[in-house]
Parts: sequence; structure tokens; C-alpha cells
Amino acid sequence: MASKTLKSKVNYRVIRSKSDVFTPSDFFDLSDRDQIGRALRQLVSEQRLIRFGQGLYAKAKVSKYTGKVLPVRPLTDLAVEALNKLNVKVISSKEQTQYNQNQTTQVPTGRVIAVKGRVTRRMSLNGSTIKYQRVS
Repeated sequence: MASKTLKSKVNYRVIRSKSDVFTPSDFFDLSDRDQIGRALRQLVSEQRLIRFGQGLYAKAKVSKYTGKVLPVRPLTDLAVEALNKLNVKVISSKEQTQYNQNQTTQVPTGRVIAVKGRVTRRMSLNGSTIKYQRVS
């Protein structure tokens, strides 16, 4: 019986996971940091994962229409999941709250995420960047 490669073990865990966002630390029980990084880069080059920030990866799929690699969920959903995974408290932004309370008819874009505390991690994909609204 042939032994499984680290890349196949990581890929299997990605496929079976209910989460759509991954960090290298999710796989440190399999091997060390350098080898995990190499396996993740290989999965990105095979278009099974997409990288949307430093140390942040998401499940990917190929679009039937354009043939481009896309994440399985929108960037804002991935960003919120990543921030929750990084133990950052995400709350409703000022614009989202105003829209939900019928104080404005302007629909928020969703690219602004309100967080408690300080976040310096940059998340972007295909030219769209997540901005943070810091709430005390």
C-alpha cells in the first residue's frame, strides 16, 4: 500500500471540512510549517484553493462561464469567517445598522466590516479589498 503524500492529506482535509477558510495552523498536526506551506501553494496552483490574504486560503471552484478560479463564497463571507477564526469579534457596521433600521435606503456594499479591537490583516481578491471599521 502506497503512503499518502502530505498534499493529498491536506487536500482530503480541505474537501471534508465544513469550513471554507483555512490557515496553515489548521494543518500543523500533519507536518511542520514549511511543508504545509508548500502543500498549500501546490493546491493553489492546482486551483483547489485560492489565497485571499497572508496565511488565508479558501476553497475554490472553476467558473463554468469564464473558466476563472473563484472562491466558493463571496469575499465578505470569507473575511468574516477568517476573522472569527482569528478570534476577532465582528459586529454590524454603522451603515449596515442604519440600513436595517430603515434610516437609509443606501444598500451597504459589504466590503466594510466592523470589528472590535485592532486588525491589521489585509484581505483582498481580484481587486476587491476588505476595509475595517473599528468600533470601541
